[in-house]
Amino acid sequence: MLAAGPGAARAHEIRPAIVDLVFAGDGTVRLGMSLILEAAIAEVGAGHADTDESPNAAVYDDLRLLDETALAAEFERSKERFLDGIRLTTGEQRIALDVTSIELDPVGDTDFARLSRLVLTGSLPPGAREVAFSFDPAFGPSVIRVPDNQGGHSYSAYLGDGSPSAPIPVEGGLSMSAGQVFLDYIGIGFTHIVPKGLDHILFVVGLFLLSPRLKPLLIQITAFTVAHSVTLAMAMLGVISLPASIVEPLIAASILFIAVENLGTDRLSRWRPYVVFAFGLLHGLGFAGVLTEFGLSPAHFASGLIGFNIGVEVGQLAVVAACYALFGAWFSDRSWYRTRVTMPMSLAIGVIALWWVVERTGLVA
Repeated sequence: MLAAGPGAARAHEIRPAIVDLVFAGDGTVRLGMSLILEAAIAEVGAGHADTDESPNAAVYDDLRLLDETALAAEFERSKERFLDGIRLTTGEQRIALDVTSIELDPVGDTDFARLSRLVLTGSLPPGAREVAFSFDPAFGPSVIRVPDNQGGHSYSAYLGDGSPSAPIPVEGGLSMSAGQVFLDYIGIGFTHIVPKGLDHILFVVGLFLLSPRLKPLLIQITAFTVAHSVTLAMAMLGVISLPASIVEPLIAASILFIAVENLGTDRLSRWRPYVVFAFGLLHGLGFAGVLTEFGLSPAHFASGLIGFNIGVEVGQLAVVAACYALFGAWFSDRSWYRTRVTMPMSLAIGVIALWWVVERTGLVA
């Protein structure tokens, strides 16, 4: 973990391209995209949890340093390849698309991914009744959405492997059942923990290390789950909102606290479930950014939120099961468990978390 930690802390999470599909009344189809353009140009790939895992990480890092003008020039050079990787089809016919608008942000803090906004337009063939969308997995994962008239989305699907979306009707939109949304968001919640949520994984591992006994561990996990469910729902409803520049350092600090506590005591405090609950409130605000990007329709809010929380919980339990299988089942009753397992692993987690705190607060470049 010491070897992987600082690199992972500096890594930029590969966030899906968010694509809004809009049919205009004049036969024009429009794709409004919000994406990490540097990751698409570098072809980091959908098979990685963060950019540093890709063999093209150095290319991404160089692109991330470019100002808007230079990045626009790089995109212009790779635009033909980019357009080739975005497919909008009706039947067997491919709809030609062109970039009609591009909006790039300044360089900013290079420790955080920069989102760019593009608009692609094309003309529907006469008689076209439905279209299907696909996004080259070399560019990363994507989410295709169809806006509705209520400020939400009648259809939203996560495409992680380049497979095409379901056929989307040109008129009348495409609705998903509550059951479909529920199942989809279980998978989204799970993958947000395993493999993409290294900070959440280390938090759960830290909980396990002090006491691998099942009952106190489940109490802590339950407290954490209830807490992040509350703030996740409140954030999605617009009741509370905190910028990532505040939430992310605090999440790192919560991991550091757990690691330091593990080093300072050999038994669970009766206050720990309450502390874990408080930290769960923070982590819920971190989770909210994921669902906000996906754009849950009001009609599917409850099923999507419940499914996502279940997926997160299953992901956390998978981490606990892995810890138990790797060392808890074999060594937790040994006299040296604390000195050889709890202490060194907590120290490693603490070092990683401290680095995150320093990095996320902007104390290092």
